[in-house]
Amino acid sequence: MSADTTSPAAGSMADRPAGPAGRPPEHRESRRVRRASRQLLYALLRPHRWPSGAALAALVLENAFQLIGPLLVARAIDLGIPRASAGDWGPLTGCVAGFTACGLLAAGTRYAFFRISGSVGQAVLLELRTRIFDRARQLPVAFHESYTSGAVISRLTADVDAVRDLIEASLDGLLTSVLTVTGISVLLLWLDAPLALVVLGSIMPLVAMTRWFRRRSRIAYRRARDTVAEIIVRFGESMNAVRAVQAFRAEQHKHAAMNRLNDTFRDAHTDALEVVARYTAGVRLTGNIALAVVLALGAWRVSSGALPLGVLTAFLLYLRRFYDPLDELATFNNLYASAAAALEKIADFLTIPSSVPEPAAPVPLPRDRPVRGALTFQGVGFRYRPDTPPVLHGLDLDVPAGQTLAVVGATGAGKSTVAKLAARFYDPTTGTVLLDGVDLRRLPDRELRREITLVTQENFLFDGSIMENIALARPDTKPEEIRAAARAVGADAFISALPEGYATKVHKRGSRLSAGQRQLVALARAFLADPALLLLDEATSSLDIPTELAVRRAMDALLAGRTSVIIAHRLSTVLAADRVLVLADGAVVEDGPPARLASGDGPFAALHARWTHTTG
Repeated sequence: MSADTTSPAAGSMADRPAGPAGRPPEHRESRRVRRASRQLLYALLRPHRWPSGAALAALVLENAFQLIGPLLVARAIDLGIPRASAGDWGPLTGCVAGFTACGLLAAGTRYAFFRISGSVGQAVLLELRTRIFDRARQLPVAFHESYTSGAVISRLTADVDAVRDLIEASLDGLLTSVLTVTGISVLLLWLDAPLALVVLGSIMPLVAMTRWFRRRSRIAYRRARDTVAEIIVRFGESMNAVRAVQAFRAEQHKHAAMNRLNDTFRDAHTDALEVVARYTAGVRLTGNIALAVVLALGAWRVSSGALPLGVLTAFLLYLRRFYDPLDELATFNNLYASAAAALEKIADFLTIPSSVPEPAAPVPLPRDRPVRGALTFQGVGFRYRPDTPPVLHGLDLDVPAGQTLAVVGATGAGKSTVAKLAARFYDPTTGTVLLDGVDLRRLPDRELRREITLVTQENFLFDGSIMENIALARPDTKPEEIRAAARAVGADAFISALPEGYATKVHKRGSRLSAGQRQLVALARAFLADPALLLLDEATSSLDIPTELAVRRAMDALLAGRTSVIIAHRLSTVLAADRVLVLADGAVVEDGPPARLASGDGPFAALHARWTHTTG
């Protein structure tokens, strides 16, 4: 669709209301996003609270079985081996059997945990992807005209992948680490309080290091998430515009721009990895120092007879396990920082408000008579943003049912804006747009889309068959109805001549078809949709004369008996209309039948003369 002015997405970050006074806007926005991400995570997990509880119970049992092992080792050393030396193998055999049983039970509960948590994780990821796709689909054209498709793709791919890595590879590590550290702390105090106090004394520097790590890594990973989204945007843009890039020899420029983004992405991840390296080194250094102190102090107490050797052995085994989970916490924090940044971006995307929201109390079209498609503008004024100039100024317009209205005017006059407002891609800044007397803002979205169809000069064809593209609005339509629609607009002949007929794949954006053929398919699609109001935005402006004639015949069939508004740049299209509306600077300057206006001395007569001179 051609646009009369740039239309930034409504509901962008800059347009959102400020939070409580006294805080910097960036701080308020950051807190809002973090709160939204936590709410999103809770909403995703809430339907799975019982399976999640079962997975947690399995993990607790597995951890308990793992922690029993060193106690059995201590008992074997202090009791089992001395008794076995005296000929009584019962205690040692019991310790060995118990150790083996604990290993088997730990393996079984581990399996149960992974089966349950894996199912929950995949369900959460599926729900997250579905929410992102549905939100992207529901947001209006106003949003998509400024929020690049690459950024949306980044939310659905890279950001969801970061959350997946956290769920699949690290969440169990966090839970295991917390349970292990908690359980071992209790056991260390129970085994020997003086040695346990030495270990617990190392917790304070570990807490300080963890807080530093989380703060620094969050900054680095937010930077990385921003950059990877920009990389996807620029890559998609370059691929979609590859013809222009090659035609204007811009390969080096695009290459340099991509290299700069890649360098930024590399630097962000390098910073994050450096933070991880410092944190991991600090944790291991602290753990080794504590282990050396415990070993020295414990050996002295064993030699003095104050501590059994088996207890010291169990204590050292537990101590090794105590610091190992802290290493895993570094990995978890690493993934958590990335996933948290990704989840914040996803939550922010999901909370973007729609500029054309679904009505809270929808009003359906009158059902005591067929929908006629009468279109009315009452005092409509419109600007795309508060800081941009108005595009329309108090427009009053009444298009009776069944009439074909051609809208003409210079570039920027407001023609395409009329079509966008009639299709409710935007809502008017002032005034009201009505269909059959009902305000578009009060119509249910499904009903509005069923009764109003827009056809542009660059209709998008999806990668699929011609039949699938024609049936876009009515996918359950029978093949014979699809063929009838194609025949009605004159598309059946060229479709039937294709090697695979209606099953022919059109490839990306309909690249297998010519511009005229793509337009005929789009008109057949509109004919099958059978709307009450049809909007044609410069539907023939890019076609050559022979192709335009074929499309014109198709349009005649499509317009018959239907309310239509045509944004036209071709004289032939204008003269075929029942009525012409001439816009200039967002206001109506002429309105009437084309023949009468052409014979006058107004703006349309001058425009008609230029067209006649150009085509003559």
